Amino acid sequence: MSTPEISAASVSLDVTQKDGQIYINSKEVLAKLGGTGKYDSKTGKYIYTAKDQVPEVVEKVSPSVVGIIGRPEGGEETGGSDRYNLTHGTGVIIRSNGWIVTNAHVIDGLTEAVVVTSDGKSYKIVESYSDPVSDIAIIKINAKSLKVAKLASSSEQTRVGETVIAIGTPVSFSLRNSATVGVVSGLNRGVNASYRLIQSDTAINPGNSGGPLVNLKGEVVGINSMKFAALGVENTGFSIPAETVNYVIKHYFTYGEVMRASLGLELEESWSAIVGLPTEDPLTITSVLSKEAKKAGIQEGDELYSIAGKRVTSVVDINELLKNYLPGQKVKLLMQSGGDIVTRQVVLTQGETEVYSEEEESAIEGE
Repeated sequence: MSTPEISAASVSLDVTQKDGQIYINSKEVLAKLGGTGKYDSKTGKYIYTAKDQVPEVVEKVSPSVVGIIGRPEGGEETGGSDRYNLTHGTGVIIRSNGWIVTNAHVIDGLTEAVVVTSDGKSYKIVESYSDPVSDIAIIKINAKSLKVAKLASSSEQTRVGETVIAIGTPVSFSLRNSATVGVVSGLNRGVNASYRLIQSDTAINPGNSGGPLVNLKGEVVGINSMKFAALGVENTGFSIPAETVNYVIKHYFTYGEVMRASLGLELEESWSAIVGLPTEDPLTITSVLSKEAKKAGIQEGDELYSIAGKRVTSVVDINELLKNYLPGQKVKLLMQSGGDIVTRQVVLTQGETEVYSEEEESAIEGE
């Protein structure tokens, strides 16, 4: 009989076709997918129990996770410091020759910094670049043949409810490469950040910042960054999605910095957008900063509806959209000015867009 192949969970299995039915060899299932299986003669059914993938994923990714420790600049006390006034975080190896991605808030102001790999070797940081707007930093150590983590191209395939693993250095530097498991709680969260974030209920504690959020394929879908820290709030953490991490990495290795495109405007979000209600309300121009924006005829009090035909209701919307552009490029804006709906074409500048809004009631802390 013919033995065509089918794909299951990215694994090809030989099958046998008979009388319109497809039969799979149970021994091959166990060999290729792992887990356990047993035939129940009473029910006539074969009971298969899938293998727990979490230990394998942790084992696979953990060698690509590093601890970062140093002294806060000026000897300032921090929430993650110990009696020796040290503070620490986590990083992910992205190049075998020593390039590592972490959070900007992990390395900003950090002195006498040391990177410790999973095998216990220590290295000094020889190069570093920090992008506080995205809270992503890239550092370099003098090392070779390091194991590189697989960074997902984007988090678009990530689903709410999907199992994810956070690996990092929580609370104490002696707890390097600790793993916690949870699920994706939400996507595209605009919480106290310039770009969209992934929300998960994995335990993220002080020192986890800069560590990976990993799916069961072993892909890094995000970099753990912060969590809600308020009485009665538990397991509400946030990670920077892979697409934003890739954006910063690509710009750094191409231009030596993030060439962040900006409208050259200060903007104020509507009340609905600030509190998180669904809204179609425009943003209000509170100040025109760049000469390019002034030349385009944009004025204080104008209202912004869309950029390049895409509706925007928050500064996060704008920042996400502008990741696709470089300074010097032009975009069309749909606006309301003096009671009229108008189109303005503006040349993008290099910088960052600011917003004035009320602070969240719950504190959000970098971890």
